[in-house]
Parts: sequence; structure tokens; C-alpha cells
Amino acid sequence: MTEISVDASRVTHVAVGLSVALLTDLERMLPERSVLVLDEPDTIRARRGRERVSGFACVAGLVEAPTQDEAGAERLAALLPRPQRLRAVIPALEYGVVAAAALADAWGVPGAGVEAARTLRDKSLLRAVAGKHGIDQPEWEVVESADAIDAFRGRFGGRCVVKPANRQASLGVRLLDSGSDARAVWAQTTSADEARQRARHALPPKYLVEQRLNGPEFSVEALVRDGRAVFANITAKSVQHGDSPVELGHVAPAPLPPDVAERMVEATRQLLAATGFGTGVVHAEWILHEGRPHLVECAGRLPGDCIDLLVNLSHSCDLTQDYLRVLEGTAPRVAGGPGRAAAIRFVTAEPGVVTAVEGVDESGRAPGVVESEVYAELGATVGSVTSSWDRLGHVIATGATPEEATARAEHARDLIRVTTEAAS
Repeated sequence: MTEISVDASRVTHVAVGLSVALLTDLERMLPERSVLVLDEPDTIRARRGRERVSGFACVAGLVEAPTQDEAGAERLAALLPRPQRLRAVIPALEYGVVAAAALADAWGVPGAGVEAARTLRDKSLLRAVAGKHGIDQPEWEVVESADAIDAFRGRFGGRCVVKPANRQASLGVRLLDSGSDARAVWAQTTSADEARQRARHALPPKYLVEQRLNGPEFSVEALVRDGRAVFANITAKSVQHGDSPVELGHVAPAPLPPDVAERMVEATRQLLAATGFGTGVVHAEWILHEGRPHLVECAGRLPGDCIDLLVNLSHSCDLTQDYLRVLEGTAPRVAGGPGRAAAIRFVTAEPGVVTAVEGVDESGRAPGVVESEVYAELGATVGSVTSSWDRLGHVIATGATPEEATARAEHARDLIRVTTEAAS
């Protein structure tokens, strides 16, 4: 492999993966030409990466690099000279978590640690580590066929969850009941892809089947410094009904009794210790089953779905700024308890061709609304919601309580009308 040449004379931060959301935050925090963005050639082209970064003054350059070569992540540091003024390496996307950890280790700045990053990127490795350390979780197996799914779910009355072990955004996740066709589900899960996000040489998919647990779902967003959680927020999730459990809403803080909230944060601390996670942010997802948190999965990066903004609004903090501080090796300005609540609700529509989008301005003027946005364009063809990428917009609102914030977000979402007609 050829060494990467780039002018990094003013670079202080290296972002592994192109995230417009992260760059939007960094634009207000960092000086001009201080951020070097690394991403795969395939995904830069597929996502029009150079066009996307052109408007950010903080970006010094967008460099093609093997950021999704998780098996050979340690080789990346040999291709890219360490910027002399480097302060932090930031895992900007899920598929760049391992490469970011490897660069941080090689360049001597805080990070998750390569072993921890690899564990979080592969749900089967995470399940094995969690089981070894006595963390509550569903029964599970790695599977390679529909027959294996049927054999597993026969132990649980025909109910189970099938999912990829190393993908994101609920992609390919399916819930099965006793009457579900495992072969059809296997075909759906194994064909689910996000070609614009994945490099051609990325690790091949692996699949899990898991016991299907009952209970509400939550996530813990923890700011971690040297293995210790210095801040934690709990977010409550709203999940789509049916066989594709896509998240359609969140509210922070979660309306939980203090003892239950503490059990969930403590479970996250146990997970940090089990994985050996060093420094950064974790987004750990849990299901409250029979009164105890059971692990769903965990990411070693900032949360998606605008959850970081919900944390900022509810705690009057800046999670991304504190994220940078711990990655730079300095103390964060840890937020206190939440002073209010913030909620997001996502916009969906019936499958078909989008013929009208109405009510966005009215939604934006509704009480407590902070953001109201629709991504779908007129003439676009939309399908069923089977992953996070299929949602069409979102509304964020604040309130004095989680219940008020949720009600306001739902009211504002319902003011938006995305009309579709069946595709001819």
C-alpha cells in the first residue's frame, strides 16, 4: 500500500469516516483547516463526499484511506503520517470505529482501544464477552442458514430475532413469531445492504439469532475517560410495531424510577469493564426484561438519531464538545442532572411515489419544537420502513417532562403530511 500524502500542517483532529452531522458540530468548535477526514474511496464517491465537505471551513482535506479494513486496521497508521499538531482521533461513523481506535493507539492519543472497538463492532464478539462477565442478555447463536434459525427458535416457542452481527441502523433486523417463514426472513436479512455506506473490501456479514425478550427499550449514552463513565444519560426508545423493529422515536431523559435507572447505568459500567473500553463515548442499548436490563448491543461512538442533541437539550450540555475533550486527554465539563426533556419523532409514509409534502412550516412553529425537517423529495419512491434509512423526516421538541416533550414531538410530527401514490 502507498503512503498517503496530505498537507496536515494545521490539522489537530482526524475524523475517521465522513459524517456531515459531526462536521456541523466541529465547524463551530474548531478553527479553519484543522480537521482531516478519512474515508473509503467507494463511499466518498457513492455519497458525493467531496461535494459534502466543500462547505466546511474546518476541513483541511478529505483523504481516501482504508478506514473499513477492520482486519488490518493497525496498518493504517503506516500509510498516514501523524499530524504534528494532532490532539485527537475521532470515530465519526460506525464503520470507522476500529480504524479510529488503531490510529489513536499508534499515535499515542486516547481512544477506545483496538480490542474493545473490534468487540463492539461485532455483536457476536460482544455477546461472548458479555456472557463471560455475567451481563444479562438473551440466548443467542451465530447462524448460517434458515434451518439453523428454525432449530434455535424451536426452543423458544418459535419466537426469535435475526440480525446481522456487523451492520447498523436496524438494517436486516427481523422479528419472528411462531408462524414466520424462516427462509423468507433469512433471504430478507442476508440481502439487506447499504452499499453507499460500505466499502467493497469490508468484512463479510455475519448473522445472529437471538431469544426474543419482552420489555421497553432504552439506551445509555456514556462519556468515558480511561475506562470510567464520567457522565451518563438514559434515553427511552419507541420502536415500530411489526417484524422490522426500526426506532421511530426517542426521549431523554427516560422516565424511569431512580433505582431502575441506576441498574441500567451500572450495567453499562459493567459492560465498559468487560470490553476494556478506554476513552470516548458508548451508546449501549438495553431491553428491560422482567425488571432487569438485558443487553441488546453497544456502539463505540456518538449515538445517531439526533440523540446527542436530545442529551444537549435536556442536560444543557454539549456532548460533542465533551467528547472532544476526553479524546484530547483533558477533563470534560460534566453536565449535571437534566433540567428538562427533549424528544424526537420520525416521519414515515405509505410506500409509493411522493406527490406532496405539507405542514413542515406549521410543524416548526408548534410549541416546544426545535427542529422540523423532511428529507423525502417530490417524485422520490419510498418503500416500507425496514431500516433507519427508510424514515422520511423528523421533529424534535422540548418540554418540562419526558411526557410533555414526547406529546409535543408527536403533535408536531402529525402536522406533517407526506402524500404518496402507488408506483406505476
